[in-house]
Amino acid sequence: MHAPQHLLILATALAAACGQTGPADVPRLHPLTTIDTRGADGPPDAAPGTCWGRDETPAVLETATEAAAPQTITRQRIGEPRREIWFETPCPQDLTPDTLASLQRALAARGLYDGAVTGDLDSSTRMAIRRFQRPYGLDSDVLSLEAARRLGLAAVAP
Repeated sequence: MHAPQHLLILATALAAACGQTGPADVPRLHPLTTIDTRGADGPPDAAPGTCWGRDETPAVLETATEAAAPQTITRQRIGEPRREIWFETPCPQDLTPDTLASLQRALAARGLYDGAVTGDLDSSTRMAIRRFQRPYGLDSDVLSLEAARRLGLAAVAP
């Protein structure tokens, strides 16, 4: 099965942004992967050559109803504002099938993944990534660099 043309173009652009030479070097990523590099779409303090994911939490609306004769008035207000979090991720060239298989084994050892070790970033692996990261305050299925370090899959920052 071939990837749609727009995904191939996106994968090529991501590969070039992270220093890869072409689509043959791009690991098999889920189409919903959010990986951005420094630029207009990344955090302003991102170091060159780093890759980033973004998690967005929508605003939470609160509804208040007041009974005022002869009518009832309902008002909405933002209870919690929309939140955007940028987090550093392993770059695509680092998410090789061997690395992804190690990720699956590390998540399985923690009881978070019960699928086959395939080296693919499939929906079961993504759900396990989300389960692992959620207690650390990141509700995302995109692997953060911090989570990769906690799992022993990336070097700890100096």
